[in-house]
Amino acid sequence: MRARNVVLQSLHLFKALDPRVSVNEVIAFLYAAENEGLTVQEMAEVAKLTQSTASRSLRALGPPDSDWSQQPALGLLEAYLNPDDARSHVIQLTARGRELRDRLDAIIRQSVTISPERATWAA
Repeated sequence: MRARNVVLQSLHLFKALDPRVSVNEVIAFLYAAENEGLTVQEMAEVAKLTQSTASRSLRALGPPDSDWSQQPALGLLEAYLNPDDARSHVIQLTARGRELRDRLDAIIRQSVTISPERATWAA
């Protein structure tokens, strides 16, 4: 049996957090992890999501005790009022989000190609 590649391992990490995690939520997290400090509007633009989809995806990654968040509220991101425009929010990783980002970085560094010619076979 073939070992999991980077993409599969990463998706399994997200699904272990909550099986309801969507692809858009994974995309939103990855962009936030690479670009802390983006506004929801900037996230929508860079991720090629509508503003409402970006907002819903980010809110699903917010802290469970926040009025801003929505289910599954994974606690990976926090949103702060933008100091330059109080009508928008700036997105930052939480400690849990930074931990997940670091785990994903470790998986990427140990990457296993998806190509069958280079597949690592488990015993």
